[in-house]
Amino acid sequence: MRRLVLCCIASVALYVAVFAFILDRPLSAGLLGLELTEKSARLAALPTPKLVILAGSNGPYSHACAVIGPMLNLPCENAGIAVGIGLDTIFGTYLPHLHAGDVVYMPMELQQYTITRRQNRSGVDTGILLRQDRAGLVTLPADRIASAIFCCSLADFLESLAEMPLARAGLISPQAVLAAEYNTQGDRIDTPLAKADPALLRNSARDTPNAAAIRAGYGTRLIAAFVAQASRRGVIVIAGLPTDFDTVTYSSPVLQTIAGIYTKNGGQFGVLPNLSLYPEPDFFNSEDHLAQPCQFLHSVLVAQMLGLTLNRPVMLPSASILALATTCPFYQTTSAALWPAIRAQASASSSSNNSVNFRIIVPPSSSASTIVTARR
Repeated sequence: MRRLVLCCIASVALYVAVFAFILDRPLSAGLLGLELTEKSARLAALPTPKLVILAGSNGPYSHACAVIGPMLNLPCENAGIAVGIGLDTIFGTYLPHLHAGDVVYMPMELQQYTITRRQNRSGVDTGILLRQDRAGLVTLPADRIASAIFCCSLADFLESLAEMPLARAGLISPQAVLAAEYNTQGDRIDTPLAKADPALLRNSARDTPNAAAIRAGYGTRLIAAFVAQASRRGVIVIAGLPTDFDTVTYSSPVLQTIAGIYTKNGGQFGVLPNLSLYPEPDFFNSEDHLAQPCQFLHSVLVAQMLGLTLNRPVMLPSASILALATTCPFYQTTSAALWPAIRAQASASSSSNNSVNFRIIVPPSSSASTIVTARR
């Protein structure tokens, strides 16, 4: 029996040593770890006040710091990381770099709220924590530490054997991959409309969670805790909605529930008149990922909304940004008829008696620039 126990202990020790100190997946999990490290380092270097966009991949794909930052005259880091990395990892990495007066805009994907505790502790970041951030790992709950220690399988072992030689030989460079995909502010830059994948778009629609599922989500607990911690530091947290197909319908309970996660913890909630919903042709490869012209158009609208919420002057975007934004199919096909409909919607919303306030800015058509405070 004693020999069996000793063999088990030795096996576990060997397993941990192999995956913590020897093997790595530099081109898959390691790429996400490098992205998190680079974004965190840039965030730490920015002066206060600064703007931080924080979400999953909806952040860098559908929002552009290169647009929003100059419009608000704020240094900006697009800190969004793909859904699947633990929210506690992301929040724990970024929070030390946020200071009083900083602004965090959080258009979090709805599935981030409904993530379960089990899903959070089994994310791709478990291996990253074990390999690259053991100091951060020990600050997490016991179940997260255990999940990281036992993160890896035979498939991870085989992937490591394939990826490590390629990286060491310089045949594939993680740094070069990221440089081709992101600019130095963390925005995704390799998403032209010409390369959009309609087949993926047709298969990517998902169900919108209801208010009860959002309230019960473990992700909601983590997001609420982060908002409360940031707010206590004097950080201005403004939530938004992620980009999605315009076939999605948000019920009032869902919007009120999302708003409450932030407003009850010291944050704010701002929405665009179209609730960040766009036609399918505006997207690159999923409902969270706008193609670049539409990323720019959406960012112009978000900058106006944030300027209103912050009571901050908003600068006009550059001519080149506007020129690209106007090639977005949404602008090309619906803009002429959209703004009157938005104004009518905002007027109707203002007459309702629900308890959650939404600040809506109606983007200018040719001469009007109407600001409406609506109640839903």
